Amino acid sequence: MQRRTTLLFSSWLLTVPAVVLAQSAPKKVRIGILFGDAPMPHEEVALREGLRELGYVEGRNLIIERRYAEGQVQLVPGYARELASMNLDAVISTCTPTTRVARQAVGSTPGSTPIIMAAVADPVGQQLIASLARPGANVTGLASQAEDIMPKMLELFAAVLPKPATVAVLVDSGSAVHPRMWRALGPIAQRLNIQLVKVEAGRKPGDASLSAAFDAAVRQRATGILVLPDEPFFIAKRGDIVALAAQHRLPAFYGLREYVDEGGLMSYGESMRRAYRSLATYIDKVAAGGDPGEMPVSQPTQFELVINQKTAKALGLALPQSILLSANEVIQ
Repeated sequence: MQRRTTLLFSSWLLTVPAVVLAQSAPKKVRIGILFGDAPMPHEEVALREGLRELGYVEGRNLIIERRYAEGQVQLVPGYARELASMNLDAVISTCTPTTRVARQAVGSTPGSTPIIMAAVADPVGQQLIASLARPGANVTGLASQAEDIMPKMLELFAAVLPKPATVAVLVDSGSAVHPRMWRALGPIAQRLNIQLVKVEAGRKPGDASLSAAFDAAVRQRATGILVLPDEPFFIAKRGDIVALAAQHRLPAFYGLREYVDEGGLMSYGESMRRAYRSLATYIDKVAAGGDPGEMPVSQPTQFELVINQKTAKALGLALPQSILLSANEVIQ
């Protein structure tokens, strides 16, 4: 009986189309990640968790080619070209600058290696994609909406600052998106009767340092500092920024909770853990042969307000109860 069953199973295998057998085998996927700076560990953990839920496990059927420039931006173009030459299933670009460089290295025509954005502000306005609904070419992924939440960020910050308030806005002097964020703050600042002053810092030779930018804020009698999001330079230097704010006793507001985790006062923005986890769906689709140009770019629907109460006490700030109650998390 056992021999007859074996023979029948062997005969069935001969009649099953090869495509069906191929579908039952785990598909191997190779992706690249391009970071201009050192990554935040939880971002990649979240990405791998999302992929694991879809059946992709590193070391089994998932290969990740990591290229981390560790702040040496001159290395990014070379890393992008390396990834472009590998015939990968997808390249993950982690921000606006890496998306631009990846697009230059990979190309932007249909059929090129798919580029999946992790968090990019206004990719349509920056001409990285044609539209959110139909991005076109080979770029898709997540748009951060950072420029859209500028008014909300300033409103929340104004609620905790002593009046009258002068807010220094920390701008990356090499950013392509910070100028439009700065402009978006103007109308809401006027309505809230807040004076804005721009202070700039950058990593290129000749750019002002972060320390010089904070000194400029103090000279202009700023009573708080708002750090604009969506630039890897500030994210990589978040520890230094938080330390400078504490040194000058300046309340500071950020676009990512990671600053608050390191001692910053307040943040409002999307969860990067959630963003990187959701990238797995795009990877799964393009690995299966989906057209990235036809995959709508997603935008975050949830934003989190995180407050560091210990920092508030150190600054002598009594935060309104309404703000504390509306927070997603209060770090004691």
